[in-house]
Amino acid sequence: MCDLHDQHEHQTLAEHGQPVLSRRRIMQLLGAAGVTAAAMTAEADPAMAAADSAPAEAAAYTAPEGLAEDSPAKQAALAWIDANASRVTGLNSEIWENAELSLREWKSSLAQAEFLERAGFEVEFGTAGFPTAFTATFRQGKGGPVLGFSGEYDALPGLSQKKGVGHHDPLEYIHDPFAPSYGPGHGCGHSALGTAAAAAAAAVARAAREQKAPVTVKFFGSTAEETLIGKTYAVSKGVYEGLDAFLDWHPSTANATGWGTTTAMTAVTFTFLGVAGHGGTPLGNKSALDAAVMMATMSEFLREENLAPSGRLHWVINNGGDIPNVTPEIAEISYYVREGSPARVQVLLDKVIAVAEAAAKASQTKVQHKITSACWNQLPNKAFAELLHENMKQIGAPEFGADAHKLAKELQESLGLPAKGMHAEIAELTPPNPVFMGGGSTDVADISWNVPTVSMGAALAPIGTKMHTWSTASCAAAAPGQAAVVAAAKYLAATAVDLVTQPERLKAVKDEFAERTKGVDWKTALPDGYEPPMYEPPSWFLKRTGQKWPPSNITWPPKRVVSQEKFASLGPEPAPQK
Repeated sequence: MCDLHDQHEHQTLAEHGQPVLSRRRIMQLLGAAGVTAAAMTAEADPAMAAADSAPAEAAAYTAPEGLAEDSPAKQAALAWIDANASRVTGLNSEIWENAELSLREWKSSLAQAEFLERAGFEVEFGTAGFPTAFTATFRQGKGGPVLGFSGEYDALPGLSQKKGVGHHDPLEYIHDPFAPSYGPGHGCGHSALGTAAAAAAAAVARAAREQKAPVTVKFFGSTAEETLIGKTYAVSKGVYEGLDAFLDWHPSTANATGWGTTTAMTAVTFTFLGVAGHGGTPLGNKSALDAAVMMATMSEFLREENLAPSGRLHWVINNGGDIPNVTPEIAEISYYVREGSPARVQVLLDKVIAVAEAAAKASQTKVQHKITSACWNQLPNKAFAELLHENMKQIGAPEFGADAHKLAKELQESLGLPAKGMHAEIAELTPPNPVFMGGGSTDVADISWNVPTVSMGAALAPIGTKMHTWSTASCAAAAPGQAAVVAAAKYLAATAVDLVTQPERLKAVKDEFAERTKGVDWKTALPDGYEPPMYEPPSWFLKRTGQKWPPSNITWPPKRVVSQEKFASLGPEPAPQK
């Protein structure tokens, strides 16, 4: 998740003017993990074909100019961001301090919603049934395009870190003599992500009001991006219908955009059920943890012959017991299964499920699995990326001061990386790699198949570092992140204004979307009857947001998972020795 910045780090295989084969053709030649050439055609895998964006002559590509135009509306939007920079960076800091986990962003969602209410938006909580999801709407005049912005605000577990500190120093250290750990932290920079998007939406609204330009601006406060639950489910419920364009960004280590794709992904949790017993008398016990470990071990053997370069398979044991002298009766292991398209994910997922069944049989336990989220690969839009890129070039890179570069270099040295500081330029716009080698996933991908979507990255973390790290948490609301959040807001706002003032730009974006989606029947990758996971909100939050619990789309309380297994038979009692 949230590794969307990977798609902006484009490289080309073209050298010395030599032609570059399309990604699909090279995957055919490489065999694509046993998939025949015919299987790579649009008929066999339309999602992968529609996202194939590498031109035949990548080396000859030059980014067009003259797309982004100066206008009074754009000047008004950018001026609003400058005038309100302290409010914008203050919101980023507030959400960073909250550091709330997926589906429990009580304070963070309220802070973002209140920021937009002050900007003249009407806010409604409970989008798609999620308590911390909301939709904020601003309308100016009649007609005009309907533009969407994406806000996220969830933190990651275990990535707590003191702000602006160049070595690992958790802000929240959880003492436990047997299992010390760290609190949550914004190791993916979502405090900045949602803040910049909200600032951009507010800036466009202000510009439209001043210039009397007809437009509808919709901001979607999205829960649980880190688990890819919020948007995938919301898309399946039609939340994003009626939009003309959708603008998205993600914190990164570079300032870049492009028209590459992402991996489709399914998240699945396997629950093994056994029988508890004393560890000192283990005969007949059935260890659910044994089953989870067997599964983890066996799934690693899929890598050589069943995992293509475009695939990813990673897991964590969520629940493996509490104390060694109680055989674990219940154990859970969660997998993220990624591939280039939903169809390819399903092939790999079926193999993982078969491994789980084998582990259960070998350990004499029972297993059940539940898909917690599933998303498509992202549909690119070259025309949209070209417009966004020119706006980024005109506005310039984030204004990193000496303190930002100092922190970046300290972090790089702490991590054993070259001390290069922050990425202080706008990367050139280049075609995607002709061979898709996999990478991160995003729930924005499902939106991209329903409305033209553009994504970009702004440098919030130092060169060479990664998202989902404590080092990113250190930067997110410190000098690097505060510069990035202002710059990202400007990139998004300027591009959105161009869609309002230049109808031909919006038409080009929509025409490309229509062409790419020909022959593709998008259908949610979530299973039939899917109920999203949720946590019961505190009463004060329900009162503040005018919601009731539970929402109508889930069963509450959830069905309990309780083992009913029996001790294993050891066979007939042996005869006494004589």
